[in-house]
Amino acid sequence: MRGRQVFMDSLVAHGVDCIFGNPGTTESPLLDSLIDYPQIAYYVALHEGVAVCAASFYAKASKRTAVANLHVAPGLGNAIGMMYGALKVSSPLIVTAGQQDTRMRLRNPLLSHDLVAMAAPVTKWSAEPQSADEMAPLMRRAFKIANEPPAGPVFVALPIDVMEQETEIPAQSSGDLHQRSAPAAVVIEKLVELILSSKAPAIVTGDDVATSGAHRALTDLAEQTGASVYLEGLRSQISIANSHPNLRSWVGFEAGTIRGVLAGHDLVMLIGGPFFEEVWFDAVGAIPEGAVTIQIEESPGRLAYNFPLTLGVVGRLDETLTGLNAAIRETANADFRAASKSRNQRLQEQRAARRQALDARLQALWDTTPMSPARAMHEIGSALPENAVVVDESVTALLDVAQSFELERPGDYYAGRGGGIGQGVAGALGVKVAHPDRPVVALSGDGSAMYSIQALWTAAHHDLEILFVIISNREYRVLKHNLDTYRLRFGAQSNRPYPHMDLTNPVLGFAEMARGMGVQAKQVSEPEELRQAVRDALAAQGPYLLDVVVSGKS
Repeated sequence: MRGRQVFMDSLVAHGVDCIFGNPGTTESPLLDSLIDYPQIAYYVALHEGVAVCAASFYAKASKRTAVANLHVAPGLGNAIGMMYGALKVSSPLIVTAGQQDTRMRLRNPLLSHDLVAMAAPVTKWSAEPQSADEMAPLMRRAFKIANEPPAGPVFVALPIDVMEQETEIPAQSSGDLHQRSAPAAVVIEKLVELILSSKAPAIVTGDDVATSGAHRALTDLAEQTGASVYLEGLRSQISIANSHPNLRSWVGFEAGTIRGVLAGHDLVMLIGGPFFEEVWFDAVGAIPEGAVTIQIEESPGRLAYNFPLTLGVVGRLDETLTGLNAAIRETANADFRAASKSRNQRLQEQRAARRQALDARLQALWDTTPMSPARAMHEIGSALPENAVVVDESVTALLDVAQSFELERPGDYYAGRGGGIGQGVAGALGVKVAHPDRPVVALSGDGSAMYSIQALWTAAHHDLEILFVIISNREYRVLKHNLDTYRLRFGAQSNRPYPHMDLTNPVLGFAEMARGMGVQAKQVSEPEELRQAVRDALAAQGPYLLDVVVSGKS
């Protein structure tokens, strides 16, 4: 058998059912092999970054290891930003790129470069088989590493001559690996002791809670303890229903802000995330002084990485939290139960007050012209069916999304991490492939959409019924907010204009671009028309784009 057959058999052995790729000449062995593997679908992207992002979101939505196939050095270079996003979001992903014939290595052939070195900084592991005999063990190791907590992308270069070499070593499965287990009973006892001693507990939850299926156990823990629940500043999935009364807010992106949010809590439980990701420097620590700090992770590398802990625990999150909840039920006395009930009641009252304030804010913005992002999100959310999946890159409209959409469980919501933009439009492709029977709605700012607008062609080419909603404020609004923060923090003059942050002269024509790539489209500028426009788009056959004109930063 040849190396390319071993490669394809390795994909099959590890349950791969699709590849997202941008084909090129050095990918000829893989592309030709697809004819013999009809069980593996190939989704064509017009840019390598789109392929990687779609694969990354597919991995999260399908809970499978995804594969992205790129074209040699320039193609890998095009995809580096989205590979960084896949690393930050912990997507189990195999990224491959065709490599030139190794017999030409000293001749500096066209498009050649050290692909392993290029990919190394944004992957968990980067490798290239030197012979067809190495293909099977290398691919087995690639799948293993990609799925070890925290999961992430692995890169494999595929030299064209190695793909065509003969070998007698067949594909190898990684096997049924049980790498995560619940912590010992004595550790659970320590956790319970710290929790029962708390008067004002807080939980900060990361994406791993959703990925591991621990969202119900986390909700149970919050309700049992009366804990306030906070989200990481950037999150890619739903770890607790956004309507749950114990959910307060996200913690922010500066240590001082995080510290302020957590002030008043004597116990902080960090569960399933890379706590914390900051944007601006603050001299203070994120955890309030004197607070007991617990961290529960599936990877030991995350424990005590950025700050000291009172107790750090490694274990499978669903089993650990389930065991912890059972132990609390068995151990908690009447005083703790009463105090938890009182905290839950207070959180419910605070939730109602916040909702009232947000409704008042929406009403104050109701009739503004152009329509406000808050009104736009309200109209969109009101038009969506209950089983809709939201892929979110609304950036500065995150609060409005949280207010306007019912997001109850993992699988209802996906977003990117790492801060790189362009992930929403491209990522929606992978989400739709993973959820073919659910309506998928991608929310994206206009600036973000332009990073991966080619994804519209892929949606049309493969007839993926996605509603793309472009929130067109015709500016890089988040940059204007960040420039305000910079000027405030560094004492720069504040009454100056925002240079090079407006997307005008010319205004971007998203409806025209969409139609040019085979996608039905409409521009909506009147809020009274938006709800029906969303319903009509969802009822249409094939992908659809709505260009929704909203107000910019005042």
